[in-house]
Amino acid sequence: MTSTRPVDFDDAVALVQRTDDPAEVFVDGVTTYRRLVKLLHPDVAPAGRTAVATAAMARLAALWAATTPVIQTRRRRWVVGTGHTTGDLTTLREVTDGDLRGLLKLPRDPADNDLVRAEIDALTRLAAEGDPRHRAYAPQLLDTVTHDDPATGVRRTGPVLEHLAGFVSLAEVARHFPDGLDPRDAAWMWRRLLVGLGWAHRAGLVHGAVLPEHVLVHPAAHGLALVDWCYSVRPGERIPAIVARHRDHYPPEVSGRRPATPATDLYAAADLMTRLIGPRLPAPLRRFADGCRLDRPAMRPDDAWRLLAELDDLLHQLYGPRRFRPFTLPA
Repeated sequence: MTSTRPVDFDDAVALVQRTDDPAEVFVDGVTTYRRLVKLLHPDVAPAGRTAVATAAMARLAALWAATTPVIQTRRRRWVVGTGHTTGDLTTLREVTDGDLRGLLKLPRDPADNDLVRAEIDALTRLAAEGDPRHRAYAPQLLDTVTHDDPATGVRRTGPVLEHLAGFVSLAEVARHFPDGLDPRDAAWMWRRLLVGLGWAHRAGLVHGAVLPEHVLVHPAAHGLALVDWCYSVRPGERIPAIVARHRDHYPPEVSGRRPATPATDLYAAADLMTRLIGPRLPAPLRRFADGCRLDRPAMRPDDAWRLLAELDDLLHQLYGPRRFRPFTLPA
């Protein structure tokens, strides 16, 4: 027997008690971990050894938690960090490969693998078909990972996404401005949102979930990125799922399970921006937004670039020539 090849219960107990160094226990990585779980689980412990098995399993869990997980793909060797955040369907963890930083996005429920694969497909399509001048309007797809959960064997697939440093969501912006955002600050966000959507639409995609958490802005640089492409479809297809807490803000065709079009995204964008501005919304901008939120998609604007030109004309009438307006979040 070697230290990495326990063959029975006593070997496994001795191995996990021998050292505090996870590297000595998990030389074979997840393969050793799974073998130890099978040998040490209290349900399969030898008669009278349940207490020993329970203690050994706790020790095994502590050692495994202390490891630095590494995911090897055909392209990269990703070291998984400890920090994480949660999205609608997924958990995002920071990963690094040398100096390259990314976010690994895996579904919490493997039943949502198909939605996460839709994001991989969408970002691949944007990279191939989208105008490269607007590439910054979505995170770059750095890699694709297939991960087998060491405890359950459940397989999950997800992207490794570009780390967008300095960006915050419009949900975060709204929390900082509970009385509404100054329309002059919202103006550049609305404009860039229309550029990002126009870019996606010309690449043959409807985003399908233009919601506060899915629109990121860089306050200092006035940048914007659309994230969470899990709900994206080709024009004429139905949006596959909705974010329940935003149910009341979806266009009628989404909740009605009817085909989505570019007009679907433009409705959602207008609704998002009017909520962000809140009571400070000028009447002309409200009328502009109302025209994007008519019930029937055929009655709404469906060309983001043309709508951007109309918005620019309206903003010029309201505020004069366009100029850079510094934007910061309150401390």
